[in-house]
Amino acid sequence: MRPFGSAPKRSHGAAAVITGAGSGIGAAFATELARRGGRVVCSDVDEGSSRATADAITAAGGQATSVRCDVSRLDDVAQLAKEAQSWLGGAPTLVINNAGVGAGGAPIGEIDPDDWSWVLGINLWGPIHGCQVFTPILREAGRPAGIINVASAAAFGAAPGMAAYNVSKAGVLSLSETLAAELSGTGITVTVLCPTFVKTNIVEAGRISARSTQLADRLMRWTGFSPERVARTCLDTNDRGGLYCMPQPDARIGWGIKRLTPTVYTRAAGLTNRVTN
Repeated sequence: MRPFGSAPKRSHGAAAVITGAGSGIGAAFATELARRGGRVVCSDVDEGSSRATADAITAAGGQATSVRCDVSRLDDVAQLAKEAQSWLGGAPTLVINNAGVGAGGAPIGEIDPDDWSWVLGINLWGPIHGCQVFTPILREAGRPAGIINVASAAAFGAAPGMAAYNVSKAGVLSLSETLAAELSGTGITVTVLCPTFVKTNIVEAGRISARSTQLADRLMRWTGFSPERVARTCLDTNDRGGLYCMPQPDARIGWGIKRLTPTVYTRAAGLTNRVTN
């Protein structure tokens, strides 16, 4: 029995849909939700990887299925919602827009236009499509629910040489803040996840220069959190009704400095980039 006056935890016994569930944070979300007694729809553009996540959950005694979805395509996300509702037997109670890719290493003006389109199509349009499709479904269901959008500390960090990635994640941050305001009082809680370095394969799978890849690999080894730890922290934040989840101290420190002294922060970022290059 819940203590008097306590709110139910959305992450426990959830009917969840997760994009980018084939690896990294997405797979960690799926596994943790299954551990908390949830049923999980694992989606990924690589159907083999999402099926592997679902199969691992099922083998461990959980309930999961997989659906192929290219989040940059609105029709794919609409089909994901249709298949998810069919398998879950109704509307989900938790939607996690996690699918994302990495790109960086070139300054603005030298970034390949195709890289801009690729990154924004997945990192920004993916969450937009997810929110556009699933928000009316959650509203119509009329019960407590959650939406988690995976952004990054890059949303406010604005590191030089990472423009496409930064812009995509800044858009996800703004999208989440806007959606949280629109859903205030409806029982649907929005959380935006803004981690720094997480030990995933995003660097290897992304379009990042060799030098930036080496630096990111070192930082991940030295300061990166495991995807499992990040997923647990974010789910707990959504359960508490929190809008922002910044699981690492460096993300919270950077967020505070940027908000208090934005001009100084930006100049320092530029100076650091010139010195390290």
